[in-house]
Order: sequence, then C-alpha cells, then structure tokens
Amino acid sequence: MKSLGLITMLLLTMTLLSAQNMKPYILGLESSEPVAALKSTIKSNLEANGITVAGQYQPASDNNRWVLVVTSPELQNAVRTVGGLTGFAAALRVAITREGSISKVTYTNPAYWGNAYFRGDYEKVAADYRAFDGKIKAALGTAGPFLGTEFGSKKGMTAAQLQKYRYMMGMPYFDDTEMLKSFGSYQEAINKIEASINSGVPNVKLVYKVTISGKNLTLYGFALSGDDGEATFMPVIDISTPKHTAFLPYELLVMNNEVHMLHGRYRIALSFPDLTMGTFTKIMSTPGNIEDLLRQLVQ
Repeated sequence: MKSLGLITMLLLTMTLLSAQNMKPYILGLESSEPVAALKSTIKSNLEANGITVAGQYQPASDNNRWVLVVTSPELQNAVRTVGGLTGFAAALRVAITREGSISKVTYTNPAYWGNAYFRGDYEKVAADYRAFDGKIKAALGTAGPFLGTEFGSKKGMTAAQLQKYRYMMGMPYFDDTEMLKSFGSYQEAINKIEASINSGVPNVKLVYKVTISGKNLTLYGFALSGDDGEATFMPVIDISTPKHTAFLPYELLVMNNEVHMLHGRYRIALSFPDLTMGTFTKIMSTPGNIEDLLRQLVQ
C-alpha cells in the first residue's frame, strides 16, 4: 500500500511539474471551413472581445496559411509598465493553417512569449497577460469548441527557463538584439522607416504597426519575400504539425532613437525550440538574410 501511495504521489508530482511547462503555441480550434471563410469570422470574434487586429497577411505566399497580428490594451499596458525592449511584446499572432481537410486556428501562447520577453519583470505584468488570455480564449471559443492544446515543443519550458532562454551556449539571449541603426531622435527613426515603407523596399512589405502611447516605442512587422524570404526558410523549419504559422511575421522595434530586431538565432530558436542543430544548419544564412532585408528600411 505504501508503495502504491508513493507511486501515486510521484505521478501527481510529475503531472504538476509538466503542467508548469509552457510551449510556444496553442491550438485554439479546428474547423472544416476553408481559410478564406474562417479568417473573417476569427477577425470579427477577436474584435468583439476587445482585441485589435493590427494587421493580417498570407505568409510564405501559401494559400493554406493566414496570420492575424493582434494587440490589446492589456498587452500595451504591459509594455508601458516596463518599457524598453519589451516593446517586442506589443503584439501577438493568431494563425489559420489548412492541414488536409481541417483548418487549424492557433496562436502564440501569451504566457510563453510574455515570460521570454519580460523575463524577470513578468510578474509585474502577469495580470495583464491573464486578462488577454481570457479574451482570446473567449474570442476563439465563439467560433467552435475551444481546444487549448499547447504545442511546438515536446517538453516545453518553465518560466525560469524562458526568462533566461538561449538555444545553447554561445547563442544570443533576448537582449542580444541587432541594432540596425541609431538616429538623432525617435521621430527621425520613425520618419525614415515610414519613408522607406512608402517608397517601397525590395521583398519587404508592412503587415502591421503598433505604437505604445506615452513611450518612444513603435513595433513594426514585415512580410519577407524573395529568394531569402519566408517561402524559402519556412518549409525547412516548419516540419511538424500543427504548423508554426504564428511564428510570422518578423518584426523590428523603434526604441527611442534606435532601431532593433531580435537576433534570428534567438527569435527562430524560441519559436522552434525542439529543432535539431542539423536542421538549423540548413538555415544558417537565414538570420543574416532577415537582417539584410530589414536593414534596407533604415538605409
């Protein structure tokens, strides 16, 4: 009897520890509706629940994929509370991916990305994240039975692991960003990026823009095309199911007078934490290619 009780307690402890681990994405619901029809429903439901769709697009030129980039008062308040590089957390992503005869609606796990980007300050904004989490669950739940299945990593990571995350020794942490350029002022940086967007930059197209009021912080997201774009690197790294469509689009942050992007070896690894070094080797040039594409905006 004692042995049985011990085994039961051990299994319970393992279950609780597993439940504390977080994975990059959440499968919200599955539908037989095609992507073209479902995206309008999802957008309406998000907006009805106080979530703003800041932009949307078809990533990787793939008819089976669609991404809606979302923000909310809660996400923006969290960024306003801490500031700095947490500006990268001003938006999260909802994706629709057609896999076979099913359309899967997935989204970036708020707690996973919140812990990764706010790190030791996450508890200061945890209430904002819980409120946002409730909103997105309610929004997707009105489109069908809400599943809430986390995916994107076999074991997931704890809050402590996410807050100090890097793929391996020698790889960048969250704050090891690539500073694309510094300007004389925040407004000068904004003006330059806006001018580049308006005049057009090869293989780079604006998807969304989120500005944090009261702070010199603006987050932009861009679709990347051409030989070094999404359609080239996504088939190499997005090899499991459900698909990691909500990985996209890639972003850059204007913070005061500086323009930053998350290092590709951090941002891609955080989005695909279980990929082997062998797979990452196949996209060895991708972090640099993304940087080159986005750097055009500030030249």
